Amino acid sequence: MTAKRWVVTGGSRGVGLATVKKALAQGHQVALLARNLDESRLRATLGTERVLLIKADVADPKSVKGAFEQIGRTFGGLDVLVNNAGLHLGGKLSKLDEQDWNTVLATNLSGPMHCIRTALTLMSEGSSIVNVGAVVGFRGFPGDSAYGASKSGLAGLTQVLAIELAREKIRVNLVVPGLIITEMTSKIDEKAMNKLLERIPLGRVGREEEIADVISWVADSTYMTGAVIPTDGGIMAQL
Repeated sequence: MTAKRWVVTGGSRGVGLATVKKALAQGHQVALLARNLDESRLRATLGTERVLLIKADVADPKSVKGAFEQIGRTFGGLDVLVNNAGLHLGGKLSKLDEQDWNTVLATNLSGPMHCIRTALTLMSEGSSIVNVGAVVGFRGFPGDSAYGASKSGLAGLTQVLAIELAREKIRVNLVVPGLIITEMTSKIDEKAMNKLLERIPLGRVGREEEIADVISWVADSTYMTGAVIPTDGGIMAQL
């Protein structure tokens, strides 16, 4: 496998960190972007000089610009961008704080747009963009209006950019994880978790590594663009 240059946003934990590990195991160079970086922990966990750790907030265009300038200087270009950084702030519409709404959309929807726009200056023919969506971007779940709207918007952005960037031979796809136990979802109480498990045809939660495997495969799929790839244990296959 030819070594490539990757960027993974939200790469310090969860699916993002699993994706970083997968890419490094395949011999790629990886720039890990995150708002909060425990560099000593990540260095001990990843144990390689092929990873570039960058503190950056995807919701801030200036922060994104600085991060990709550093990536350009270090890597000289970019082959794969994984837009994984995400923020979940819930609450039914009647109680949802307007600032929480704005913050979620700034991170989950505007953030990928900022990253893609900036990354394109480093990309060339054959590059790949993988956006990480969510089931609630396609299926309703009470209290998830901000998160669901942001992920639905990301699905639309994926479709539009797949067409826009096809002329440059740059692919854009959307991976849709189901219920994965990460730091974000680990706070779900037992009763709610059991109800969620009842809705999953395969009867279990997914593992971060299973999502990372799919992200890696999608990044390397040279005739796939504009695709939505559910990796959700069958949730989206149900009525």
